[in-house]
Amino acid sequence: MLNRVINSGLNSNMSSVRISDDTYDTLRVLADLEGENLQTVLNKAIECYRRSRFWQDVENAAGKLRQDQVGWNEELAERQAWDATLGDGQDDT
Repeated sequence: MLNRVINSGLNSNMSSVRISDDTYDTLRVLADLEGENLQTVLNKAIECYRRSRFWQDVENAAGKLRQDQVGWNEELAERQAWDATLGDGQDDT
């Protein structure tokens, strides 16, 4: 398998990354479709992946909390306490 090196420029706070030819080709197609450069598309993809991982971690933590009956009951009680603020007469807009 051949690898491509994406050199992000001469800027000292940027790096080069080796990727496979297939990944490079996919990146190039996406960049062409979006009308963006490779770096922008790669940055967007990494941000999307970071957010996905965040929500996976949130879901995993919530699943563990649901398995702890005492902790889950505390969570539900706290939610109920916060729900009371919805009827505080304040305009939400």
